[in-house]
Formats: sequence, structure tokens, C-alpha cells
Amino acid sequence: MTGEWHFAARVVDVEPGEAIQVAVGDHSCALFRIGDEFFATDNRCTHAAAPLADGYFEGDLIECPLHQGVFNVRTGAPVCSPALKPVRTYAVRVVAGNVEIRL
Repeated sequence: MTGEWHFAARVVDVEPGEAIQVAVGDHSCALFRIGDEFFATDNRCTHAAAPLADGYFEGDLIECPLHQGVFNVRTGAPVCSPALKPVRTYAVRVVAGNVEIRL
């Protein structure tokens, strides 16, 4: 599965400013839409394994719903403790109205 592109969602199924959980094979990703751009990360906070797609998403920041650690969805970088370790990010592309993620 590594290096290949995989269907994640249809563009019309993700509103701007929305974060959703998607399954890519047996891998759980968080998919974020900022305007017409899409970003993907692991769906687990690096601090306490809470599902990031369930967090508060604004601008390009996602706040973990468990302990309020904050990550930049574009880079995966932690921007607020208690999150100290970056969350893994993935390449995303849009092809024929579908959002695809490369693991």
C-alpha cells in the first residue's frame, strides 16, 4: 500500500473547514479541507491517541478533543502542548472529483 494513491472521499462530501475520518485500507486518517485544498494526517494524536478528526478544526489548526494539544494540519507540527511530537502527514491530490491519499 505504501507509495500508492488511495481513494479517501469525494470532494463534494467534505465541506470547506471540515475535518473527517477516512479509512485507507486498514489505516485511519484525518482529512481536512481548507478552502479548495485538502490535507491528511494520521487520525491519532501523538500525545494520547485521541481521534484528531473529532477535534476542533479552525484555519489550518486541529485541536485534539482529549487534552487540547494543537497541530498544524499542513505540516503536522505541534503548536500547543501537551502535544510535543508531530503527527504524520500524507500527500493528497484531487482527481476527477475524488480526494486521494498516498500513504
